[in-house]
Amino acid sequence: MDSSAQLRIARLAANPAVHRAFRWLHLQQPQLRRWQLEILRIPAPPFGEEARAAWFLERFRALGLANPHLDAAGNALAELPAHASVAASSGSPVVLLSAHLDTVFPRGTPTEPTEIDTRILAPGACDNAAGLSGLLAIAAAMRHAELAAEVPVLFAANVGEEGEGDLRGMRHLFTASPYAPRIAAALALEGGGSSSVVTRALASRRFRVTVTGPGGHSWTDAGAPNPILVLARALLSLESLDLPHAIPRTTLNIGQIAGGTSINSIPASASAWLDLRSTDPGQLEAADAALRQSLHEWVSHSTPNDGPAVLTLAIETIGDRPGGALPEDSPLMAALRAADRHLNLRTEPGLGSTDANIPLSLGVPAAAIGAGGLGGGIHTLQEWYDPTGRNPALRRILLTLLDTAHLSAQGKMGCAR
Repeated sequence: MDSSAQLRIARLAANPAVHRAFRWLHLQQPQLRRWQLEILRIPAPPFGEEARAAWFLERFRALGLANPHLDAAGNALAELPAHASVAASSGSPVVLLSAHLDTVFPRGTPTEPTEIDTRILAPGACDNAAGLSGLLAIAAAMRHAELAAEVPVLFAANVGEEGEGDLRGMRHLFTASPYAPRIAAALALEGGGSSSVVTRALASRRFRVTVTGPGGHSWTDAGAPNPILVLARALLSLESLDLPHAIPRTTLNIGQIAGGTSINSIPASASAWLDLRSTDPGQLEAADAALRQSLHEWVSHSTPNDGPAVLTLAIETIGDRPGGALPEDSPLMAALRAADRHLNLRTEPGLGSTDANIPLSLGVPAAAIGAGGLGGGIHTLQEWYDPTGRNPALRRILLTLLDTAHLSAQGKMGCAR
């Protein structure tokens, strides 16, 4: 255990303003629940987060945060300035605290939450209404307690974490945003839990594979190449890659398949959506190449040698999430472990695909942290969240955020950029 980190966290926890923030978090659990229910009533399907982002801007303004605005990607942003003893400048470092707005559920999915005892049942109740209500909780507690960090805190309710969103909100913040060169460290609030923390970013690639042909009538054009059958055989060939036994671990999932217009028509096209993941970038590249080669071979084999090339194959990359890892000796990791020890929480570093992928891939210290409580049925219509006992996790986030800001002000976060 880093003794200096433990001492810093103990001093922070003894700060009267931090105590006021802790007390606000303890007393205002009903308000956090109301916020969470309001969030869930606003649909946020992939590429449809606008209404929920607008709601967050209203909350940011009501809390008195500085510079509330939507950026070019659609992220809802606001700042809590550093405390008065710190000289402000437009180029000073900031610490990012974020939670993603979007859910995996398509437009038209009913989102009205149901309450059963302490549980909240609704699509997205845990992922990520828990993180979003936690984001507001930290902002509100700091404002109530007149608690400022040593560098500005950038609050972000960001778009595009799920599915084909491909982390577009985070990509913008860390590449094209005016904040990009200033972010010294990032904490992403993701779902529930009080001990887990994602410090290793799982790399992934996603593809849309499409086979096209001439199509035709099921009777008069019988014998013409059928893109559904060809695609099915090509997908079955991927079993020969034996990815489940690959080391380092690599996985392939075929999540969707579609094609055709009617039962009595030979389809003109068929498509499948594939998800490829690996703990190792080199293994991911090798699996990508093997996948493409196998698919091309099977489609080419389906066209007679003495006939015209009536079938075509298109492999479109629709997602590319980079990997990375927070070093074990990172100051951010030391701050988190010290906060957990102070609060008598376990620190359980893990692997996952989250908004932290982008900063970690760029060498920016980052982690995805649960916002407390318990959840289940994630990414299903039966998703639920129970906020009971979320206070320790919110205290964990606040202490880690404040210590990270302290280290950022001193230039000790070890940001590689």
